Amino acid sequence: MLTKLKFLTAGESHGKALVGIIQGLPAGLEISKEYINNHLARRQLGYGRGARMKIESDSVKIISGVRLGKTIGSPISIMIENKDYQNWKDRMSTEPSNKEINKITLPRPGHADLAGINKYDFDDIRNVIERSSARETAMRVALGAICMKFLEDVNISIQSRVSRIGDVVDKTLLSLKDYSKLNQKVDNTKFRCFDLSLDKNMTDVIDNCKKRGDTVGGDIEVVALGLPYGLGSYIQWDKKLNSIIGSLILSINAFKSLTIGSKNNLFGSQYHDEISWEENEYKRLSNSAGGIEGGMSNTLPLLLNMTMKPISTLSSPLQSVDIKTKETKSAHKERSDTCAVPAASIICEHMLSFALVDLLLDKFGGDSMKQFKTHYKASAKF
Repeated sequence: MLTKLKFLTAGESHGKALVGIIQGLPAGLEISKEYINNHLARRQLGYGRGARMKIESDSVKIISGVRLGKTIGSPISIMIENKDYQNWKDRMSTEPSNKEINKITLPRPGHADLAGINKYDFDDIRNVIERSSARETAMRVALGAICMKFLEDVNISIQSRVSRIGDVVDKTLLSLKDYSKLNQKVDNTKFRCFDLSLDKNMTDVIDNCKKRGDTVGGDIEVVALGLPYGLGSYIQWDKKLNSIIGSLILSINAFKSLTIGSKNNLFGSQYHDEISWEENEYKRLSNSAGGIEGGMSNTLPLLLNMTMKPISTLSSPLQSVDIKTKETKSAHKERSDTCAVPAASIICEHMLSFALVDLLLDKFGGDSMKQFKTHYKASAKF
């Protein structure tokens, strides 16, 4: 779906490292490992995380594509070492081993396990677990951080909040001013929830889940501010802004739904955003469309609402079947989070950044940041 950017991630959850490559960013973008690490630190926060976050303190190594603090137009490659690999050397060695390795044969309901072993003819679910793990999203955030820096340079921001954990819902309707400072308000809170009075209820939900050996999901809202007219297009299905965003957001582990704009089922006369002409520009009386009409941005805040299902690995496992003996047993237990919704909100921001940067480059072009900014200043409409 992306036309100007290409990115790849590689690496296993308990392997030596995560590796990522992004290609297509202009030369001259200032970027540092400290900037990327700050975004990675945001992903590691949130109540309900598991023991893995006590082991890893994610930090990137920039391998290529950056010289003297600026991109040079070539592919950017980065690496995040997995500190936990020291505890998994025998099981995750890339070399053949004579040591006996216990095979995992009990697939977890809701995970990639059963479909994965059948697709690739594995007899050990560990092969599926390692790559399908949400650990991979650390690299997506690292690569996305470079895109976030690009957006900052043209005064576009992406903010997010958690709007539901389990059955505890934050019903606060945010203003444009609230959205503009959203991350500043919620980043250092337990749940990244705007209504801080809900902290205790959300804590209780997660604590009770943990006691039962259960997991819990929730809802996330993401907003992008400062977009010009016309990112995306109505001319083909794969050029629509909503199509591109959907493909990226729904690729995140455990994400099952995406709504753009209002979630209310209203009549057309109530839903559609009326147009006025004020102070020599077009205005809207509402934003039910969430900033997208006809597959294109319309300068209003881009509003996304996503649902994350409960994590598939339960410490009190559900029923499964042993793939070797076909006996009914409890599913495999793997170290996991009870709730990762706050962390997932950060991943959403960064997945959205890929779409926006790709479409900005597609519309305005430029091999360097200087060229891009010249084109953008000359032709972007707001």
